[in-house]
Amino acid sequence: MERRPGLLERFFERVLWDSRLLMLVAVVAGVLLALGTFYLALVDLVYFFGLVLDYGDLGVGAAGRNDLRADVITAIVKVLDGFLISAILIIVSLGLYELFVNRIDVARFSEASPRLLQVHDLDDLKERVARLILLVLLIEFFQRALRIPYETALDLLYLGLGILFVSAAIYLTTRRLPTAGSGKGGDR
Repeated sequence: MERRPGLLERFFERVLWDSRLLMLVAVVAGVLLALGTFYLALVDLVYFFGLVLDYGDLGVGAAGRNDLRADVITAIVKVLDGFLISAILIIVSLGLYELFVNRIDVARFSEASPRLLQVHDLDDLKERVARLILLVLLIEFFQRALRIPYETALDLLYLGLGILFVSAAIYLTTRRLPTAGSGKGGDR
């Protein structure tokens, strides 16, 4: 004989289930943060174009041009970094909404939906975010590596070790782990 839940139990379960809607705060916050980050990237993009125009100035000497070139490359990295962080925030917002609130009906008819919304559980969302964060960290590493003066052999050794660690991280995140029972790994 199946037990029927009491009124208090049904009420508690309803409140508990509806508490998942608190994630709407995180979804809205993520979208607002994405918009703010996108704005920062756009400002950095305008700054980049100003540097590019300065780079074409024939009055800039060789030393000034080298410094300006480093500034231009740094500006490129900042723009990419801003857009990627904005993308991370959008993906997190979409994923949280899909996991906790509801499927996005409009996305069902979009060709981009399978690429963006293949989030089946929190582990999928964490993996996607972790990969994007690794990409942002890689860009940050590149940006810092451009600015460090390499004066000794030890400086170059540290740069080489940093590149080795970055390469290992990329390799490990693109490597498919063996599935249960298969005993084999493979590339994605």
